[in-house]
Amino acid sequence: MTILQIAALMLVLAAAFGTINYLFLKLPSAIGILIVALAASLGILGLDLIAPGLGVAQTVRGVVSSVDFSEALLEGMLGLLLFAGALHVKLSDLRGEWRIVALMATLGVGLSTVIAGVGFSWITGMPLMIALVFGALISPTDPVAVLGVLRQANLKKSMETKIAGESLFNDGVGYVVFLVLVGIAFPHGDDHGGGLSGAAQLFLQEAVGGALLGVGAGWLTFRVMRRIDDYSLEVLITLALAVGGYTLAVAFHLSGPVMAVCAGLFIGDIGTKHGMSETTRQYVDGFWKLIDEILNAVLFLMIGFEVFVVAFTMDGLTAGVLSIGLSLLARLAAVSVPVLLLKPFREFSRGVIPIMTWGGLKGGISVALALSLPEGEWKPLILTATYVVVIFSIIVQGLTVAPLSRRLGREPDLV
Repeated sequence: MTILQIAALMLVLAAAFGTINYLFLKLPSAIGILIVALAASLGILGLDLIAPGLGVAQTVRGVVSSVDFSEALLEGMLGLLLFAGALHVKLSDLRGEWRIVALMATLGVGLSTVIAGVGFSWITGMPLMIALVFGALISPTDPVAVLGVLRQANLKKSMETKIAGESLFNDGVGYVVFLVLVGIAFPHGDDHGGGLSGAAQLFLQEAVGGALLGVGAGWLTFRVMRRIDDYSLEVLITLALAVGGYTLAVAFHLSGPVMAVCAGLFIGDIGTKHGMSETTRQYVDGFWKLIDEILNAVLFLMIGFEVFVVAFTMDGLTAGVLSIGLSLLARLAAVSVPVLLLKPFREFSRGVIPIMTWGGLKGGISVALALSLPEGEWKPLILTATYVVVIFSIIVQGLTVAPLSRRLGREPDLV
């Protein structure tokens, strides 16, 4: 199939499954589409077991395999999704939460990576360094999944800012940590080797370089938009910033996710306040909300169909189920340690640790990173465990985080 045919098929299925969810399931849009896609996938696999001569599953598997999910997300959709998410997180709100966000996105990701990696090595017998790669890809919360759920959860403002800000930044940091560990664990399968000094250099280059590029590109775009009062052109300029900046970051081996987040935050706050008319603000906001919703629908559809490329075995399913508890334990450490470190200096809202632990959803980025691993004996096990954790996280955690937050967060918001 051509790229155009695949894109058309994805949009048609996303619209059809979204309609089914709206009329019958009435779940949050992205989660509903994922459930319908997963149910359709399992139905096709079941049909293939009953009537193997039809070959329906093999045909669908061929179509799904022809779409490089990892490349489509990491080098295509991710920049747009992160920019759209960051565009609606105000720096004024984030400024009051920057300490906890920074600690969770750095110390939290590191703790989670170690805990999940060591635990996964113990569960599976996998070499520790390779297991740490699993820890790195499963540790970041997925901003696409998190921001989609936040729209439905009606959390308190400070809690929403903590979760949204942390998910935007720990995604970029986690991606860089993943690249570093892959370079060490698979020195012949990736070009990011070079030992600990090379790993440190790569981390600084990716993370700091991506941030500087994002702020610089955002500032330049802001200066241009201040001289223009044409909403259609300004919408086009923001699109060029998101796509062009992300592509430039990848080309120069900088962190595209960090770049997209920094640029989106800059334009979403300073750009909208000082560089846009009210009409332009409305059109920019509406355009990026629409981009976000459409790409979210397609992404969750793709996650549901990725079941066709996962090699399910009893060992893999067992490791996946155990990894659900392991990832939650790692997430608990990533949240509770920064909160406890800052608690002597400030107050936190009631229920902040359980809500942020349960609300730290995993998503398509984890699956894409698992698919991007070099081929080897451990890749199928990592992919299966990752997929099980992601499906549980999006469906179970995603559908219950709002009731949990309402139950635990009844006291007045403190900070």
